[in-house]
Amino acid sequence: VAGPHSSTVGGVNAPLKNGCQTVSFMSNQKIQKPTLTGQRFKTRKRDEKKVFDPTQFQETIVQGLNQTGSDLDAVAKFLDASGAKLDYRRYAETLFDILVAGGMLAPGGTLSDDLTRTEFCLFTAQEDLETMQAYAQVFNKLIRRYKYLEKGFEEEIKKLLLFLKGFTESERNKLAMLTGILLANGNISASILNSLYNENLVKEGVSAAFAVKLFKSWIHEKDINSVAGSLRKVGMDNRLLELFPANKRSCEHFSKYFTDAGLKELSDFARNQQAIGSRKELQKELQEQMERGDAFKDIIASAREEMKKNNISEQTMIGIVWTSVMSYVEWNKKEELVTEQAIKHLKQYSPLLKAFTSQGASEILLLVKMQEYCYDNIHFMNSFQKIVVLLYKADVLSEEAILKWYTEAHVAKGRSVFLEQMKKFVEWLKNAEEESESEEEEAD
Repeated sequence: VAGPHSSTVGGVNAPLKNGCQTVSFMSNQKIQKPTLTGQRFKTRKRDEKKVFDPTQFQETIVQGLNQTGSDLDAVAKFLDASGAKLDYRRYAETLFDILVAGGMLAPGGTLSDDLTRTEFCLFTAQEDLETMQAYAQVFNKLIRRYKYLEKGFEEEIKKLLLFLKGFTESERNKLAMLTGILLANGNISASILNSLYNENLVKEGVSAAFAVKLFKSWIHEKDINSVAGSLRKVGMDNRLLELFPANKRSCEHFSKYFTDAGLKELSDFARNQQAIGSRKELQKELQEQMERGDAFKDIIASAREEMKKNNISEQTMIGIVWTSVMSYVEWNKKEELVTEQAIKHLKQYSPLLKAFTSQGASEILLLVKMQEYCYDNIHFMNSFQKIVVLLYKADVLSEEAILKWYTEAHVAKGRSVFLEQMKKFVEWLKNAEEESESEEEEAD
């Protein structure tokens, strides 16, 4: 127990000094930390921000290119080795500007005057496909070695396409050939072509002229199927007409322009894509007319007008009508009920199908479409024969067309199943045909 002249500090008895007033301290009281003023701390190296200064980088690359000259194998080796010492990730744009144009490009495509440049670059190379293929290999090797440059390279090509007006015709031609080769070999995505839809480039005819050289080198390197596949992948297969100003944006103008330039394959592809687009629009319109409950005579008249306008054959049209009629309904998922539903629905729409089966080829195509539909929609596998009989009775399909489909015009999808289904009906048709011929002979 502490005496009258003592005090407890932190649980320890301590005597009071000169009997003065007691000062107590809490054991858990926070003691204020001392502060340092006027001190200078050294910044750690990793926290320092590097100033973006491409000058030294450009001088090193230019010097190396000047030493290797036009030997592109030596250029590729120099770039490969330099990537270990130079910051390619930070100066990717500068690197690609030098390799393409000889120096850093200012906005608009002009070279910066105040920096060193090289005469050994894409724009000063020979303007021929073989040389451009060699340059494509340089870029390919560089990006395979330093994968992180892939995105920066695509961004560079997009930028260069926007700068086309700032380049000479020869420079544009070389860039177009190189781009076509890179696209053919999958080094860059076809999405970079979005830059060609720039309003000013389109208006002045730069986009279309550039596209001619680009697609020529692309098709030469691969084929039109490569072009078609890449364009579809990025949703640009229906946008080729946009390479021309609005007043020239027609399939006829596109076809003539590219056919005259020796690109009939591209012209045919664009025409086909236009036709596919028209067919999709027509199918959509037909379904909307059915949903509105428009009279069959009005639907038929409208469809025939579209056929004439877009040069659509009756065979193509019956395929569109069949798809529209079958897409219009939400089908029952039970196999035993869907046949009954289909018969009822097709009986109602048989006049529409009949309007576009005036030719034997149209009837055959309808039978093939029916076969494919019943195969692709599993609930309809047992409905095929009943649908054929219905359309035969409705005078949509003739016995000649059915017999021809059975013997030679059917397709592989579900062939054995559907031929077996149709066996008895075909025998009946053949017997009816023989009896008819016999009666005619007796009459004669």
